[in-house]
Amino acid sequence: MSEHGEYRPAASTAEVIDVISVQSQVIYGCVGNSIAVPSLTRNGLRALAVPTVLLSNTPHYPTCYGGEIPQQWFQGYLQAIAERGLDAQVRAIITGYLRTIDKAEALAAWLAEMRAKKPHLLMIIDPVLGDEDTGFYVDPALAQHYRDSLAPLATGLTPNRFELGCLCGETLRHEDEIVDAARSLLSQHTKWVVVTSAARSDDAQQMKVFCVTAQAVSVTEHPCYPDPPKGTGDLFTAEMTAGLLKGLPVAEAARQAGLFAQQCVWRTREAGWRELKLME
Repeated sequence: MSEHGEYRPAASTAEVIDVISVQSQVIYGCVGNSIAVPSLTRNGLRALAVPTVLLSNTPHYPTCYGGEIPQQWFQGYLQAIAERGLDAQVRAIITGYLRTIDKAEALAAWLAEMRAKKPHLLMIIDPVLGDEDTGFYVDPALAQHYRDSLAPLATGLTPNRFELGCLCGETLRHEDEIVDAARSLLSQHTKWVVVTSAARSDDAQQMKVFCVTAQAVSVTEHPCYPDPPKGTGDLFTAEMTAGLLKGLPVAEAARQAGLFAQQCVWRTREAGWRELKLME
């Protein structure tokens, strides 16, 4: 029974949820929840998908339908998770594309409640703001909300280089600047920052991924594919989450997630698909 007398049955063993994923969703395509949930399922995890926007497809197609989830619905989705008892045994939360400040504020309040209930809950926040070639594709004011309200609640962050610079108010050109900026985001809860698409090496065909903690920096390289399919960052974060839940160290979880995402990009190109092909 709840404090108000309503009956709230606890989730049964069959209903145990491992991961709650809060991000965008599309009917056609492989971005946001539409790639994160299949990735988590592939790893034997049960996930709940909470959409922030629901679109027919990604906006780079000639037409796109749908839009942002109404704020009342979004807050209700989060509230219903607790009302059904589905957060009782959750092991991780992933957040991605939010689009507006209203969503960021509601999400921060919910994450703070979850952090109070479960101090050691794995929270991985992907601060989706934009990219080097496009600039911002959300309200630029979101960067401050991420920095002040969301990032301090996270166990780890997975920004790209552009997003890391936005969070820190800097243009990051050199590797030492990337490391320093990542470390500036570490806090009581935030133990690591993994920076994707972080810096080109001397070979223009390679990109670097930085895994930064207070004690160490691990750098891996991967091929730089021109015009990659949408959703590789969302896939990376989901695969990294799965690795961490399997007990991998953060640097190894990042390395394996990056390798898997690369293989998926290669298989997508090989198959001639327009959308990201998730390997079995």
